Amino acid sequence: MQPGPVFGNMDKFVGLGVFVDTYPNEEKQQERVFPYISAMVNNGSLSYDHERDGRPTELGGCTAIVRNLHYDTFLVIRYVKRHLTIMMDIDGKHEWRDCIEVPGVRLPRGYYFGTSSITGDLSDNHDVISLKLFELTVERTPEEEKLHRDVFLPSVDNMKLPEMTAPLPPLSGLALFLIVFFSLVFSVFAIVIGIILYNKWQEQSRKRFY
Repeated sequence: MQPGPVFGNMDKFVGLGVFVDTYPNEEKQQERVFPYISAMVNNGSLSYDHERDGRPTELGGCTAIVRNLHYDTFLVIRYVKRHLTIMMDIDGKHEWRDCIEVPGVRLPRGYYFGTSSITGDLSDNHDVISLKLFELTVERTPEEEKLHRDVFLPSVDNMKLPEMTAPLPPLSGLALFLIVFFSLVFSVFAIVIGIILYNKWQEQSRKRFY
């Protein structure tokens, strides 16, 4: 996680971003009421457009009136079998309301959870009381498990993202040692061959003079 302009996090991030935006930046904003929840999947190639409140790269969103409430509000992000669902409880009734539902979301394994924020022209005070994580038990066929393992960059079906090269896995200590060792052996071998050829060239040069 690196600090940046996208709600306190870096731009062109890699992963899933869920944003709670409290202030409209787009001047002719009529069809949306803020605060507004939106989601974005990025493979490191997209910039979040603040001037348009992220509309060009948004997967979906909904209004969430979370200011000046006297009770806790809740947000659920659920990801099961490439299906992303975001729900909220902001009325104090302990009832979930649908916000975003997107099928075909592909997220790699080994990512991290994080929260960030940034203060713009409008200052608010929002407290994150807790962040609870649950691992869901999901039965997959061998084909589904292989497809799940083979995801290296975030993507969304039927949504064209600029292509990025998947990051290569880091080299193990043994692999790194072998690369360095054979590089040194090759360098020494090349130097020895160079010295032999140079000596032969000198001998032939002396013979021509005699």
